[in-house]
Amino acid sequence: MQPNSDTRSKQVNVWCDLVLEYFKANKNYILDVNEAQTSPLFCNSAINRKLSTDGIVLILLELEKRGNLEWQDKQKSRCLVMWRTPSEWGKLVYKWAVDSGLANSVCTLYEIHSGADTTSEEFSNIEPWMLKKTILALQSEGKAEYIHGINPDDSDAGVKFFT
Repeated sequence: MQPNSDTRSKQVNVWCDLVLEYFKANKNYILDVNEAQTSPLFCNSAINRKLSTDGIVLILLELEKRGNLEWQDKQKSRCLVMWRTPSEWGKLVYKWAVDSGLANSVCTLYEIHSGADTTSEEFSNIEPWMLKKTILALQSEGKAEYIHGINPDDSDAGVKFFT
């Protein structure tokens, strides 16, 4: 990483954008920090260069500040990289719900991520855990209510959208 703070800040921004684009292109969300140095994302074997572990952690901490990353453990060895934040996904899902006439009605999360009406939407096949975070973000904005399912894994959960 660059020692000059201005240059370092720009470098961190570029790295953050690169990480998010990489995870989006690969439709991946999970990163193991211990394995990151050997990942093509952080290691270019053709020129024998790789980002240091400290550099990787710096990038991940910045992504966490931006709301694009959540640690899965206290040791910060494994994380979820969210190439869209739950609120960004929420804007897309809410627009679809309103445009589809679903305001003030209930639908299941399954209908949103796997339904026939959403196959052309960017959130089609979104990971269920990410969709739940998305709906909870909408709920915190007063645009939806998350309805817990009766199954222990909440696989039958639903949502009511508000106008």
